Amino acid sequence: MKKQNLCKVVLLTAVVFLILTWILPAASFQSEYAEQGRIQMGLFDIFNYPTTALSAFAYIILFFVFVGGFYGVLFKIPAYRSFLDKIVSFMKGTEKLFLSIFILLIALLVSVCGLNIGIAVFVPFIVSIIFLMGYDKIVAAYTIVGSICAGMLGSTYASSHLNILLSGLSLNTDYQVGVRFVLLFVSTVLVIFNMIRYMNSTEMTVIVEKTNKKNQDKVKNEDVVKEKIEVKSSKESASTKKSTSKKTTTKSKTQTKKSTSSRGSKKNNNKAALVGEDVIIIKNDDSSVRYVPESDNKTHMIWPFVVLFLLLFIVMVLAFIPWSVFNIKLFDNITQSIQKFTIFKFPIFSKILGNVNSFGNWTVVDLLLPMALTSVLLMFIYNISFDDAIDGFVKGAKRAIAPSVITILIYSILVLVVYHPFPLVIYKFILGFTKSFNIFTTAVVSMLCGLFHSDASYSFQSIIPYYASVIKNSKVYADAAIIFQSMYGFTMLFAPTSLVLMATLSYLKVSYGEWLKNCWKLLLELFVILFIAFIALSLL
Repeated sequence: MKKQNLCKVVLLTAVVFLILTWILPAASFQSEYAEQGRIQMGLFDIFNYPTTALSAFAYIILFFVFVGGFYGVLFKIPAYRSFLDKIVSFMKGTEKLFLSIFILLIALLVSVCGLNIGIAVFVPFIVSIIFLMGYDKIVAAYTIVGSICAGMLGSTYASSHLNILLSGLSLNTDYQVGVRFVLLFVSTVLVIFNMIRYMNSTEMTVIVEKTNKKNQDKVKNEDVVKEKIEVKSSKESASTKKSTSKKTTTKSKTQTKKSTSSRGSKKNNNKAALVGEDVIIIKNDDSSVRYVPESDNKTHMIWPFVVLFLLLFIVMVLAFIPWSVFNIKLFDNITQSIQKFTIFKFPIFSKILGNVNSFGNWTVVDLLLPMALTSVLLMFIYNISFDDAIDGFVKGAKRAIAPSVITILIYSILVLVVYHPFPLVIYKFILGFTKSFNIFTTAVVSMLCGLFHSDASYSFQSIIPYYASVIKNSKVYADAAIIFQSMYGFTMLFAPTSLVLMATLSYLKVSYGEWLKNCWKLLLELFVILFIAFIALSLL
């Protein structure tokens, strides 16, 4: 079924890898390359590997579910919609500029802090803003997937991405850092350029109901004329207001009509435009209620949201910046002082906080407490009952089920490849075409590493030790590292084993084919730019 498109793509990928375990021998590299013969995957493994994946990566699924529940609670607070509306109103007329800033900010955070998964804390918030601006799911996918992959492609100080790469090739953290920042900037600009090109070239057909303004307070007795039109995106954003639609009995005849359209971005249909004596209610053929909370058309105090969201963002950034890379021990010292603080020889804060990591050493699990505290404070400020909060949390958590299933499947594939290490045979074959460093064979192997191993650490661990044994000229290691990290980030834009891509598409309900159809130009442009950069590096 179409709704299960992403699951089918991931499962088909798993089947292909399963077949490869029967065709190719497994190989490993400790101090030397060693083939182990064929280690075939069996039927019982089909169910054992998801269990193994759950035991190793359950924290990511817990994180996704908690993020969904967090926003489910926020959806119960009417002021949250007012907060979103205020942001959208502030951005009115400069939407493309602000989305570009969002992309640049996310890419920078991923590049420096390694927040490719942690940024999910703000993904539903950003998606809601994009829908309220009037843009569609592809724009949201460009903003989230494009920015995160650009950040991974241009990783600079994100230790979670680079540790294996650095240790395996004996490089310092700041190797070719200028080049990496240039790649980060160029890839981000290309993502922004392609997103705006999509926005400018897409037209939308919407279904509207045309209701007489004079009798709009008595909907049940009105004559409703349904009209099909195409609307300019610039006209949609003008003079809009929230409307509530009810089921009515149509007494007059229905007619269909099309108006002239111009190029513009796909708009969601969560608006009602007042035109002359008529109220045009634009209905969405794909309900945005999943992404945008309902409005009660009342004025609410929004400063608590501004303060708490800003604090949550600051905590997240401070917690994930790798301070040790910059030889800053301030937060390590503060954490130790808090844990050692005693009252009557009792370590009060150590007992209350439990095992707490210092800023710079947090994981996504550590973000759960700040989110929980934010939820509790907002419930208290806006007088939300515990029952309503639990109901919202459960509904929100259910929205994370599909991304969580995708996550389990992708990590099950990772377990498959780790337990049946056939990829090294392929890497050896490709690298064997040349006897020295070659940008093309290195790039191809880098892409395959990303395809076979969804996690950066596992990806680099699968190839770097062997690569260093084959390419012994350490002078080219910095260039090789650039290729490995940039091609990994590039591959995450389209690989069916990319957690960032597939989880985001699952949340947005965008099919894999639809994404490839709309991003192939970006992929081609990035591919060309990267190889130009690789050639330039090899010639310097």
